[in-house]
Amino acid sequence: MSVIITQATRFELQAGESLLEGLERTGHAVEYQCRSGYCGSCRTSIISGQVSYPTAPLAFVAAGEILPCCAKPEGKVILDVIAEQVKQRA
Repeated sequence: MSVIITQATRFELQAGESLLEGLERTGHAVEYQCRSGYCGSCRTSIISGQVSYPTAPLAFVAAGEILPCCAKPEGKVILDVIAEQVKQRA
């Protein structure tokens, strides 16, 4: 399991869930359009950790950035993402 840490919370990705889907599930505001690495709208800053791309994205990705729509976290990843709302967990 991949542990994702943001400014507001810490969570694990669920089985089969993309990083973008996990961020949405936990109330984070991430822009997107294509969900497949073509447009770059979801470009997000990564503070630490590593991601891989099963298929190389077509959008430009600078050092210190990732595309959460198609990036696969390799273990713990810390992102510079702001949450719209943090959902309460039981």
